[in-house]
Amino acid sequence: MVSGLQIRMDRILRKGKMLCIPMDHGISSGPIEGLESPARVISQCETKGLTSVIINKGILKTLPKPTRIGILVHYSSSTSLSMSPNRKMLSGTVEEALRLGADGVSLHINVGGKEEPEMLEQLGLTASECHKWNMPLLAMMYPRGENVKNPHDPEIVGHVARIGAELGADIVKTLYTGDIDSFAKIVKSTPVPVVIAGGPKAKTDEDVLQMTEDAMKAGAKGVTYGRNIFAHKNPDKIVDALAGIIFRKESAKEAAKRIAKN
Repeated sequence: MVSGLQIRMDRILRKGKMLCIPMDHGISSGPIEGLESPARVISQCETKGLTSVIINKGILKTLPKPTRIGILVHYSSSTSLSMSPNRKMLSGTVEEALRLGADGVSLHINVGGKEEPEMLEQLGLTASECHKWNMPLLAMMYPRGENVKNPHDPEIVGHVARIGAELGADIVKTLYTGDIDSFAKIVKSTPVPVVIAGGPKAKTDEDVLQMTEDAMKAGAKGVTYGRNIFAHKNPDKIVDALAGIIFRKESAKEAAKRIAKN
């Protein structure tokens, strides 16, 4: 028997692995570099190994045509103009996501600040609704707040990732700790697939590719990179290179050659 959850998971993953571009930044930061036209980025990258994108519901409604890849609709909102930018508010329902034709739901949860309780409640309740409808839920689990001194501390990252799984997420996105051994322990202690965030725009392509190779060696199931893809001068080429590492087990050096090609 094939379940609705399996069908939808197979739309946002490929062979259990993920290469996703989160493009939910328009609410928090506005039309930043590379996101002037999310539809254009999707069109450039969807045949290069991309498995899915994360977009807000208004962008999903205005796409010019259906995509060839999975779509997760993002339901956490705050703005950089706010007095409380870390306070993410729920901005949609699972039923709405189904009506929109999305293949999954994405939430952003900040752990370690005064806004944490509200966001944990949102995650738990949304997970219940997702399970009711066989809808995959990706939880962006970030150590971020007054009580977090080092967001890459392996103990903190491990705790935050586990919270996402404990509250019902089907995929957990979190920060890479910076070394294979510590991240491997986090992956082993998180009973759902773990994918890594890209963070700020990296200085070089090699940095991005090496982090990806190391995370995959540690057991990650893929990546969700925003600025390091959509703000790249050739988004399609960096996606092709990342796909080489994630799906074809190329090294970072081997994958880098794909970006250099004309």
